[in-house]
Amino acid sequence: MEPMDIVGKSKEDASLPKATMTKIIKEMLPPDVRVARDAQDLLIECCVEFINLVSSESNEVCSREDKRTIAPEHVLKALEVLGFGEYIEEVYAAYEQHKLETMHDSLKGGKWSNGAAMTEEEAAAAQQRMFDEARARMNGGVTAPKQPETNQSLKS
Repeated sequence: MEPMDIVGKSKEDASLPKATMTKIIKEMLPPDVRVARDAQDLLIECCVEFINLVSSESNEVCSREDKRTIAPEHVLKALEVLGFGEYIEEVYAAYEQHKLETMHDSLKGGKWSNGAAMTEEEAAAAQQRMFDEARARMNGGVTAPKQPETNQSLKS
C-alpha cells in the first residue's frame, strides 16, 4: 500500500507541472548552466515536499485558531514556525503584488468589466464605494446612499 501524505491521496498524486518548473529552474540560473534531468526531477520533488510541509503546518495553525479555512496569515505563521521567518517579508510582498495584479486583471477584463475600461482612479473610487456600502450594511443594516455612476462611454 502506498504512503498517504495528503488527505485521501498518495504522494505520487501530488505534483507540479514539469514544464513550468523546468522553466522556473532555467530562469534562476545563468544561461550557460545546464541542469541534468534527474536534478530537475529532484528539485521538483523538493518543491512538492516544501509545499506539503507548509500546507500541513498552515493547517495546524488554522486548526489551533478554530478556523476552517487556511488564510494567508496562517501560511505566514507556518513559515515562521517552520524556521523560514527570514522569507516572510518577501513572501508577504509577493502576496500583496499578486492581490494587486489579480484586482487589476479582474477590473480590466474579468467579471467586473462592463465593456468599458476603467481608469485606476475610477476603479479605486468604485472600490471605496463598495467598501463604504459594505461597512454601512455591517454597522446596522443601513446602506450608504449610492452615488450616481457616470458612464464615460455615453458622453460624447
